[in-house]
Amino acid sequence: MSLGTRVKQLRVEHGLTQQEVASHLEMGRSNLGHIENDRVTPTSEDLQKLADILHTTTDYLLGRGEAAAAIPEWATYKDKRDFKKLLEEDGEIMFDGVPMSKDDRQRVMDVLTGLFWEAKQMNKHKKKTEAAGHVPDDAKG
Repeated sequence: MSLGTRVKQLRVEHGLTQQEVASHLEMGRSNLGHIENDRVTPTSEDLQKLADILHTTTDYLLGRGEAAAAIPEWATYKDKRDFKKLLEEDGEIMFDGVPMSKDDRQRVMDVLTGLFWEAKQMNKHKKKTEAAGHVPDDAKG
């Protein structure tokens, strides 16, 4: 799948028009159409803006990690920054003292991606509950 196809697919999934996305990018609708048709490659700045608008990562848009596409809509800028930091740490992943293959590493990163967003969501829910004055059942004595 190409960058343009990914952009168009995510735009449609989010119920956005070309004009709406183009306005956020401060460009004309036809320019976005050229990106979606792979006639023009966006600048790195526009690529980052696209990722933010479409709730994904630049890596996903560029085809580097299919499973990383699902950044939840509730994710804040800080959440996205934390996630990006997690993914950018480039240390070897070992299993029984042996470095994992690229495919196995990607599988581990896909699982970590899911766990990261699940933990973030649970933490946000917990903070809202505590702020509302509710005490979780497991905290009662």
